[in-house]
Amino acid sequence: MIEYIKGTLAELSPALAVVEAYGVGYALNISLTTYTKIQGLKDVKLFVHEQLTTGGRDDSFTLYGFATKQERELYRMLISVSGIGANTARMMLSSLTPTELCNAIANGDEKIIKSVKGIGLKTAQRVILDLKDKIVSTGIAEELHVAKQHSADPSVNTAVKDEAVSALTMLGFSPAPSAKVVVEILTAQPDLQVEMVVKEALKRIK
Repeated sequence: MIEYIKGTLAELSPALAVVEAYGVGYALNISLTTYTKIQGLKDVKLFVHEQLTTGGRDDSFTLYGFATKQERELYRMLISVSGIGANTARMMLSSLTPTELCNAIANGDEKIIKSVKGIGLKTAQRVILDLKDKIVSTGIAEELHVAKQHSADPSVNTAVKDEAVSALTMLGFSPAPSAKVVVEILTAQPDLQVEMVVKEALKRIK
């Protein structure tokens, strides 16, 4: 399974990114959310979802790329809903930001979800019914809020933050509160190494 592809952004359109890594060009279907985040970058790291479609004359293997793990997680939740296919989920993430979509689901806002092209009332209701509890229990909405809140903070080393949050998650802590504590630590002490950030976070996380 491919977790992510990191390399040079060779081609980019609002729906497709070609990332060259070690001489191989990987074509990844993307949302407008991801397109906005990587536009103008030379080197990118896209988190991957692999889609294998069987049946018909030929099997097809498609890669979907996401600028953040949170967007990929939300995409996977969406395609788990009956009636939501790969392209519909991508359309939803192109029409609404992950934060807007999470808030709409968590608040049961059918109108916002139904505003996406191709989504009717019944499908919107099904998305809310199937995902509302998951959105809340996984903490993805809060995590997206924390990420948005601190994404523009130049004092926070993103690579160190991501690695520290990943380590804390593997130790059993929820991503959202972990991210909040890690950002607080790095804002105060921007030069800390990952292991020191994790050690300090372990003292602070309740």
